[in-house]
Amino acid sequence: MQWHVCFSSDRRSGLEGKRDVDIRPEIIKETQQGGQTGEEPPYRVIIHNDDVTPMDFVVGVLLRIFLLSGPRALQVMYTAHTHGSAYVQTLPKIEALLRVHRAELAARLESFPLTFTVERE
Repeated sequence: MQWHVCFSSDRRSGLEGKRDVDIRPEIIKETQQGGQTGEEPPYRVIIHNDDVTPMDFVVGVLLRIFLLSGPRALQVMYTAHTHGSAYVQTLPKIEALLRVHRAELAARLESFPLTFTVERE
């Protein structure tokens, strides 16, 4: 089965006057090949600490893009801040990659080096 991802961008105001990018992926199922069935294995999203990205921006990304609750977003941010990295959530591979892309794009638009990695669970 092949999948194509199309993006449309919409700029709007974010927290504290920062610009936020709202990228809405549209996933289009194209064809089924060779009888491949089953779900993708889960992937873990990991956030990495840096000395530049503000904590409130990180929390905002975790809330808006990864859809974490407020307390969970704070916990993830503080864990990454104190330990260098933190587990964010487990998602299907394509969803994990899309959210990481959105988060890193939003950070780059504000000139922040926020980074994530995706690893197979």
